[in-house]
Amino acid sequence: MFTQQNATISTTSIPWLVLQHCMQMNRENKSLADLIYKTGITETSGTTHREIATVVSDSRKATEGSLFVAIRGLTNDGHLHIDQAISLGAKAILCETLPGSLNDEVTYVRVRDTRKALGTVAANFFDHPSRRLKLIGVTGTNGKTTVVRMLHEVFSKLGNRCGMISTISNVVAGREVPTEYTTPDPLTINQLLADMAAAKCTHAFIEVSSHALAQARVEALHFAGAVFTNLTHDHLDYHKNFREYLKSKQLLFNKLETKSFALTNLDDKNGMIVTQNTKGKIWTYSLRAMADFKGKLLEKSLNGLHLQIDKRDVWCKLTGTFNAYNIMAVYGVGRILDKPADSLLSAISNCAPPKGRFDFFIGDNKVIGIVDYAHTPDALKNVLETIKEVRTGNEKLITVIGCGGNRDRSKRGPMAAVAASHSDKVIFTSDNPRHEDPETIIEEMMQGLQLNPGLKPKAIKITNRQEAINVACVMASEGDIILVAGKGHEKYQEIKGVKYPFDDKAILQKLLNR
Repeated sequence: MFTQQNATISTTSIPWLVLQHCMQMNRENKSLADLIYKTGITETSGTTHREIATVVSDSRKATEGSLFVAIRGLTNDGHLHIDQAISLGAKAILCETLPGSLNDEVTYVRVRDTRKALGTVAANFFDHPSRRLKLIGVTGTNGKTTVVRMLHEVFSKLGNRCGMISTISNVVAGREVPTEYTTPDPLTINQLLADMAAAKCTHAFIEVSSHALAQARVEALHFAGAVFTNLTHDHLDYHKNFREYLKSKQLLFNKLETKSFALTNLDDKNGMIVTQNTKGKIWTYSLRAMADFKGKLLEKSLNGLHLQIDKRDVWCKLTGTFNAYNIMAVYGVGRILDKPADSLLSAISNCAPPKGRFDFFIGDNKVIGIVDYAHTPDALKNVLETIKEVRTGNEKLITVIGCGGNRDRSKRGPMAAVAASHSDKVIFTSDNPRHEDPETIIEEMMQGLQLNPGLKPKAIKITNRQEAINVACVMASEGDIILVAGKGHEKYQEIKGVKYPFDDKAILQKLLNR
């Protein structure tokens, strides 16, 4: 059977039957001719003057009057399940190759690229909700979640009704919807944006991953603006090389219209490259160079940052140089969208750190616990360097870290080397092994220490993640620091296709407070 996930298009965390029910109950049927407008049609068979009740890209979810979009995935092909969709009631098929045998009661529409066509169909089905909002997309290797979360919080504090689509959660005018993916599939995105528009939201902020751009999940969306945070090593298992990864990020800025804005990090060497083909107006932010929005980092501690932004002093609850850049991105968007500087900085100063991002506390035994989502070498280095900047040097730093299975294997060694180089002790453990052997993953991490034998004595291998956290707590004394990295806000551990309850912060707190 064909599923969105098999096609490498992320399924939504909202049960699809619920979405489907909402579409059937709350939306009028659409004309097939209207739905397939601008999809790149090359051939049709049957009438396009047909009413469509729902749009699906999972053949099992087809119902009476559905349009089924057949997508070719890495491991499965929706074209193999066209008959199943028809047997469940689909009356129209959007595909790249027509079946050998056609059903006279079904309309077939052939297009060049069903991935792109799905985005266009979704936008048509929901009446282009992105044009009824100021939609801001944020892309980059690190910082997307923090920037989107802060933008949502800041603009809400400034009196705007807002929506958000992010790794941590989706929010529609204050109503939170859990999520598992950075950027959902096109149908879910447009459903959420339509709900935001219906709830009278004026602004929406969305994380845009490289996978989403490469897979056309944000096709046909209208972005009022786009933000670039940074670009470092990640997802090379999917994009094959850094050049392809960079090109995927560029796609967001290439989509911008002349009235849109492109805000980029001038201190990142790729900051101006990603915007080189954009039609939008380019704005820049920086901590080092002269830019449209210039900041200066004056002081940093575990409790926050003291910044000077456009010659105004501001104290923020987030910590670390990397968060100073995130703050500058948020400030830049606010100023571009005409928010007064003083009101904007006041709202920024009251923003709490996102869940699982440098999330720290002090245990009853006076040991400092930090949980962070860092799962790339650069993100991990940022967190460890931030800890180094604010520690006295007399305490031990113990890092618990793993790498995800069925993901970019080339970053495992570098992540291990970064962890060992910046810690007094490092425990390599299981992250989300998925369908890989966790011990094999750990051994591949250990290979990152081969070039520096002096790092090996720092390393311990404990496959069971809870046991690894427990050992770190046993090793720590008053004043020491324990960093548990890689999973952050996640409340599960994925093993062999099953997600088991697992919360790094809850476990670490319990062990430090026992």
